[in-house]
Amino acid sequence: MEEEGAIRKKFRFLRDSLNERTRRLLAAAEAKVLGHGGVATVERASGVSRSTIERGMHEIDSGSPLDPDRIRRPGAGRKRATVLDPTLASDLERLVEPVTRGDPESPLRWTCKSVRKLARELNTLGHRVSRNIVAALLLEIGYSLQSNLKTKEGTRHPDRNAQFEHINRKVAAQIARGAPAISVDTKKKELVGDFKNAGREWRPEGTPEKVRVHDFLDPKLGKAIPYGVYDIARNVGWVSVGVDHDTAAFAVATIHRWWRQLGKKAYPKARSILITADSGGSNGSRLRIWKWELQRLANLTGLAIAVHHLPPGTSKWNKIEHRLFSFITQNWRGQPLITHAAIVSLISNTHTTTGLKVHCQLDKGRYPTKIEISDEQLATINMKRDHFHGDWNYTIRPNKLA
Repeated sequence: MEEEGAIRKKFRFLRDSLNERTRRLLAAAEAKVLGHGGVATVERASGVSRSTIERGMHEIDSGSPLDPDRIRRPGAGRKRATVLDPTLASDLERLVEPVTRGDPESPLRWTCKSVRKLARELNTLGHRVSRNIVAALLLEIGYSLQSNLKTKEGTRHPDRNAQFEHINRKVAAQIARGAPAISVDTKKKELVGDFKNAGREWRPEGTPEKVRVHDFLDPKLGKAIPYGVYDIARNVGWVSVGVDHDTAAFAVATIHRWWRQLGKKAYPKARSILITADSGGSNGSRLRIWKWELQRLANLTGLAIAVHHLPPGTSKWNKIEHRLFSFITQNWRGQPLITHAAIVSLISNTHTTTGLKVHCQLDKGRYPTKIEISDEQLATINMKRDHFHGDWNYTIRPNKLA
């Protein structure tokens, strides 16, 4: 439901600003606006229990609301579950994700377990919790139930979760060695020029930015193709803005630029690079040209390159999507992307309170499409496939004759 998704976003955005009273009243107000079935919808979206929502509705309807300075009525309330049970939050996170929240090596955050199942498992571990408490704790620590709605790219693979866990183990081991682990992907292509850009920004009243009515490519200005590299451990991003085609050669050239400009300095003793990438696009797991270009990169740098692809249909869980691209989109919302230079500047000036830094360069190189790699060329690639899903997990090492 659209209403449920919108409510979930509101509570996530306001999570750190709401106290118990304002959370209760906001949930109650949302339920009243929705009308019939509103309480159940808000309960699912916010994690606030039905009884609390109904208490808030009564408080709104009553003629004697609480003093604005009070959160509860005198003598009401009890200590938070995490105060009464100090290990509850950590045990919950271990059930939801293979590694502890906050560890930079986790390339994904997902949960396919229901709150009822999580509550049962926590109770088995000796905790006394209900599904409502579990839902509230998950919302507090930044989780939500993930649906295939609007993000489904294929049928669910039976080894999807096993691949997630495999990636997490490999990334954790790579970072423990002090070696680079990066997440890569292509951001949505953008038209360059005075075209409408989604979102709003503050401007003097009555003076909106004027843009074109129709979004047709301007042949003189062309388009922008941002390909990104996100350093998982260091929270640093690199984006090359291409002007030609989104090809494997462009993708690997961007990774090479990142290595020359940032990676080599940050990891002077590195002997390998670990890459997490989608299964499709210019870095697709089936592309011969992607592996061919990685072989060239391995030969140029002398590094072993381990690649781990996300399972089909899970691209939205790629680390770069919510740790880098989402903040770039927020930074340029409501601003027409007039020139390539403006795009580079907007990307470079993206940062967050958690320390994200972004570097960006324009890449005017030409990357032709439809380049075929023969069987003979493919045979020269020094590639070793993992025992588990070698089609998704493999390592390319420098050729001895390179």
